[in-house]
Amino acid sequence: MGLTVVGLLVFQFVPAFAQGANIQTSAPQFVSDVTGGQTSLRSLVLTIVNFVLTFLGVVAVIMIIYGGMLYVTAGGKQETVDKGKKILMYTVIGIVIIMLSFVIVNAVLGAGTGTEQ
Repeated sequence: MGLTVVGLLVFQFVPAFAQGANIQTSAPQFVSDVTGGQTSLRSLVLTIVNFVLTFLGVVAVIMIIYGGMLYVTAGGKQETVDKGKKILMYTVIGIVIIMLSFVIVNAVLGAGTGTEQ
């Protein structure tokens, strides 16, 4: 019930945000403003992918905390200990995949931009 009320309060202001957008400017300037100054498609994709990978890294840290809490507070229950260990193991594997994909994406897409990140 409480989450529904919060959701209704948040979405009540969405039309006001949509009406506040200034779309009267030229299209290239508007796209540049919306994308944070990115003008080429390659740098825009690089920015979006880096944002998504950063978000996944934050989710992985939250999962490490959750798995660690399960492991520490198991209280002798072997199934809870195993569940915590599995969460920690899979999260570490996920972090390795996230880091590798971050390196690959930045190497491939960053090679053509001439900028170092």
